[in-house]
Amino acid sequence: MEFDHILIRYGEMALKGKNIKQFINQLQHNVQQKTKEFPNVKVKRTQGRMFVLLNGHEPEPIMEKCKRIFGIQSLSLAIKVDNEVEKIKEAALYALTQADNAKKFKVTVKRINKDFDVRSQEMNQILGGHLLTNTEGITVDVHHPDVEVKVEIRKEATYITSSVVPGLGGLPVGTSGKSLLLLSGGIDSPVAGYLAMKRGVQIEAIHFHSPPYTSERAKQKVLDLAKQLAKFGKSIQVHIVPFTKLQQEIFREMPDAYAMTIMRRMMFRISEKVCENESILSLTTGENLGQVASQTMESMHTINEVTNYPIIRPLVTMDKQEVIEISHQIGTYETSILPFEDCCTIFVPKSPKTKPRRDKVKYYESTYDFSQSIQEAIDGIETIKITDKKAVDESFSNLL
Repeated sequence: MEFDHILIRYGEMALKGKNIKQFINQLQHNVQQKTKEFPNVKVKRTQGRMFVLLNGHEPEPIMEKCKRIFGIQSLSLAIKVDNEVEKIKEAALYALTQADNAKKFKVTVKRINKDFDVRSQEMNQILGGHLLTNTEGITVDVHHPDVEVKVEIRKEATYITSSVVPGLGGLPVGTSGKSLLLLSGGIDSPVAGYLAMKRGVQIEAIHFHSPPYTSERAKQKVLDLAKQLAKFGKSIQVHIVPFTKLQQEIFREMPDAYAMTIMRRMMFRISEKVCENESILSLTTGENLGQVASQTMESMHTINEVTNYPIIRPLVTMDKQEVIEISHQIGTYETSILPFEDCCTIFVPKSPKTKPRRDKVKYYESTYDFSQSIQEAIDGIETIKITDKKAVDESFSNLL
């Protein structure tokens, strides 16, 4: 006997009422996509539950994949048996003996199939007695058990579990539309992308690259961060913007104190064009509130003027340590701290304006025509498709 299923439980999704079918369909699709490298694995649904059928595959690598899928509240290895008391007893004993540090246990029977002859309470007693008789050094404790053997008697079969592994929760990626993540290469923006994905958002990314001031290693760093984020969702398209010429013009022609604000406005203008081309409905940034000069309320007010797209800022209320902790948890921290600078750190004014005014910024921008350089940057965008396994250069593959 062995565990032959993974039982998937929903969390917040269960509250979606009439829309729940859309969310469950998306979750099933996401699980199928994440486990497709295992050829015999199947994903099926029954009332209130989703199951991954292992069909001979080792469960651990598949569990690891499922633990990184948003929309899953928890997972359990499960044994499926026919609705026969003796077979249920045998499976429950196996499940208990496979649990770690099992000193105290309880049995919880849920009889969803009301045609099953034995009622839940009676089945609890039958299974509890069987487990006590066939084990040593293990006692019953219904209040503080080390292991809870759960038995779900359903119409088609009975499923037995003895452990619960937490999932990521949230909503399935793909249920909340698409957003364009401004991915800089620092600590904050990958965490912002992760948190947006947790709310069901499918992300694409945009990165502003300024060679020779920013190196190819800085570009690869961003692609590596996107690859890490792709482990939690779908493939991610990264749009690499050649930003050197436009950035040089900004810092040459604009007042030093306002250059950073104007640069961010240019980034939003270009990002909005990418959104239009890719049918994306919002922008996501790693901005906090009050952390740097461009993240004051006045700066956000002035920078936001150039776009009417919603801007998602998942980190806006967090302190830096909270963000760093999440970056460790999702595996982006070590890449983020690699010493390869991005375009936001190479041209830093000595005294950037912390309370820039819209009227002054519009006046300064009116004194120089940036339109040609903006268009050149848009026309020169390189798009690279990132999966959690490899990067595919779309600009190259389209020529094949």
